[in-house]
Amino acid sequence: MGRSIKVLLADDNARLRDSLANFLGLWGGLEIVGTASNGREAVERCAELHPDVVLMDLRMPDGDGITATRTIREQYPDIQVIALTSGFLVEAEEAVAAGASEYIFKTASVYTIIDAIKQHAPKSPDG
Repeated sequence: MGRSIKVLLADDNARLRDSLANFLGLWGGLEIVGTASNGREAVERCAELHPDVVLMDLRMPDGDGITATRTIREQYPDIQVIALTSGFLVEAEEAVAAGASEYIFKTASVYTIIDAIKQHAPKSPDG
């Protein structure tokens, strides 16, 4: 079996962030390496933690998710970003243009989020 996929969660809603981190942390093959409450912090945490995938809320104070996505993809091209949106398609498309691998609506099931993480994580040499 390959190594776990390292995930960073960035969302300004602490309850959502913590709930998602707790649930994903129970899922085999995923490791929640950290969280961020805004875009600026997400960029800083990428420098420290080197996650494989960032789940990025798009609407956050102190550095929105679109700007943070662009910065992460420019500075750390191996880190994949999956945009999380409350349903604003224009923002989701802007995130993809900024370098997000895809976008997911926050109303999607957690299984959809897990599938997206697995799809966009780097492939391990043994599988």
